[in-house]
Amino acid sequence: MAISRRTLLIAAGAGGGLAIGWAVWPRRRALVWSAGEGEQLINAFVKIGADGRVTVAVPQAEMGQGIWSGLAQIVADELGADWRTVAVEPAPLGPDYANKGMMADQIEHMSDTMRRIAAWGGGRMVEFFDFQITGGSTSMRGFEAPLRAAGAAGREMLCRAAARRWSVDWEDCDTAGGFVIHKANRIAFADIAAEAKLEDAPAEPTLREKPVLVGKPVLRIDIPAKTDGSARFGADVRLPGMMYAAIRQSPIGATRKTVDKRALPATARLVEGPDFIAVVADGWYAAKTALDTVTVNYAPAVKPAGPWLEAGLMAALDTKGDTVRDDGDVAATLESGAGISAEYTLPFLAHACLEPMTATARFENGKCEVWAPTQSASIAAWAVARALDIDSDDVTIFPTLLGGGFGRKVEKDACEQAAIIAKAVGRPVQLIWSREEDFAHDMWRPAVAARLRGVAGDRGVTGWDAVIAAPDVGSSFTGRNIPIAGGDPKTSAGAIEGSVHLPYDIANIRVAHALADCPVPLGFWRSVGHSFSAFITESFVDELAAAAKVDPGSFRLAMLKDKPRHAAVLRAALKAGGPLGQVAPGVGRGVALSECFGSIVAQVAEVSIVKDQAPRVTRVWVAVDCGRVINPDSVRAQMESGVIYGLTAALHGRVTFADGMAQQGNFDSHPLLTMAETPEIAVTIIASEAPAGGVGEPGTPPIAPAVANALFAAGGGRRRQLPLLAAS
Repeated sequence: MAISRRTLLIAAGAGGGLAIGWAVWPRRRALVWSAGEGEQLINAFVKIGADGRVTVAVPQAEMGQGIWSGLAQIVADELGADWRTVAVEPAPLGPDYANKGMMADQIEHMSDTMRRIAAWGGGRMVEFFDFQITGGSTSMRGFEAPLRAAGAAGREMLCRAAARRWSVDWEDCDTAGGFVIHKANRIAFADIAAEAKLEDAPAEPTLREKPVLVGKPVLRIDIPAKTDGSARFGADVRLPGMMYAAIRQSPIGATRKTVDKRALPATARLVEGPDFIAVVADGWYAAKTALDTVTVNYAPAVKPAGPWLEAGLMAALDTKGDTVRDDGDVAATLESGAGISAEYTLPFLAHACLEPMTATARFENGKCEVWAPTQSASIAAWAVARALDIDSDDVTIFPTLLGGGFGRKVEKDACEQAAIIAKAVGRPVQLIWSREEDFAHDMWRPAVAARLRGVAGDRGVTGWDAVIAAPDVGSSFTGRNIPIAGGDPKTSAGAIEGSVHLPYDIANIRVAHALADCPVPLGFWRSVGHSFSAFITESFVDELAAAAKVDPGSFRLAMLKDKPRHAAVLRAALKAGGPLGQVAPGVGRGVALSECFGSIVAQVAEVSIVKDQAPRVTRVWVAVDCGRVINPDSVRAQMESGVIYGLTAALHGRVTFADGMAQQGNFDSHPLLTMAETPEIAVTIIASEAPAGGVGEPGTPPIAPAVANALFAAGGGRRRQLPLLAAS
């Protein structure tokens, strides 16, 4: 069966319909959201079908974080829709769906004036390039405001149309449960939509003062299809005449010299790409089996990736790096006090998505269609256009559900490869990487090393000096995916985000970034720089508290006098988790606090140490202030997910290199956390009036330092190297 956009919709309504539009954006902007048969589209985000179904265009990728439902919930709340009639459709590429939220973290620490200028300029830039991307926990931060406005505008137009029919004041009307209501009068959205379409959309729609759906748990739209198996992931796509491809990519930095295909079966076809070979056959297993008969000879990289990468981090530390923050008089403070020092190291990490890289492509008449589990349809479209030497307007990306993303599927490689293969064979092709290929050609979270010195008193840290050696992930990603933006590695505060702007009041603080050489391709990993910065900073804060002989919770609270939100989150975690330190023989509790992506998270971890057994994390208490909460169930789920993902890395995660290749090729050597290892997790959500923050990533950074600090409290020694169990 051919897969069209319509068959990729989740809970799409049958029959004709029309759109309820609004005019927050200029009318001169053409809408790019396609209308189905019988539909009249005048709105960027909201359609109302003849059967009353409300369909919301969602620009963000659904990879388990519940964002399709969360964004639709915002629209449904303002519109007054019945949640049972709400559907979602992946938004096409277009300026209305550009993710302006990606600017939030980049401009956070600018002055007010510069922040406004940067937000305006950056917003226009992402609109100009139709830059659609899911990452940085920006979905709510980037789209809550425009979606509220879209829903509110639709509500006002429905009320005006109904009021005109009833000859009443439209401001006395309201909507609820899919009806416009005025006293005893009620009319369904479907029955007034045609008239509402003719109303002028308000330039500044009035938002609801009291939410009806927002802040409450509602059934997620994607769950039923995932439960009954009807949900479409990347490998579920089927096209007429489709073939399957298996791929083998060149080792990192190597160059293909010769290809011996003499043993290739006659039923299979070999395609040679820029840095890969692929075999196409009628089934994936047949393609993979045939691929194994092909022998390739490579010229190795000039300097193949190997153990020297991690050793180079320590050499970079010795350069003392470039200072990115210098407040107070750090040197004098360190000289005047009895300071301590420590070094921390973290390894390379793979994303380890359960769904390996995959994409399906069809190239016909100079145009290419790609179905893929992608976090950025924009990056995928640009890459396919470059690879095929066609205009990006001739590329259509159909996003599917993602079986895990974590930053890996913002990359364009599988889409680009599938398009090249499909053009070469003249047939639709589904490319699926093997698990070993997926591990061997990840875009890794970099290895990092840090050297810190500090002085503390009973009221907190008085002096802090940190040098962090890390490659520049941003330049690696940009040079590979957005070459027009450049990609030269450089020292910057952004490369070590989370290490520079700490939540604590420290008068004397210096932070430096030592740029480390790294030929390995690097990518954004869940929580990006905060994934390593939190372990470094929160471990050292704990060491300073121990040196000052102060309870680690009280020690942190003393430095949060001017940060009431942070203090409230930390107190909530401490209240839930109970006393810190050793609470029973061999049982310890540790704490960590992290702020990232617009949210604040504190975690208390409990660790049990039994002789001749690996330490076990038994319980974790999480407190989070993520601002305005859309769906509390999704917040809890993402905090739990962040803990489990971060704990997997903290206990087991490590990728090493030799002769230009990653040595971990499957889950036997890069294990995931088992159910037996998973602790009990309790989540406390702090009521907050702050703007909505992210929840997909902030739960990951605190878990590694919280567990390391708990291990110390339990008598397991101070762990300064990840993974923690490697040091057991």
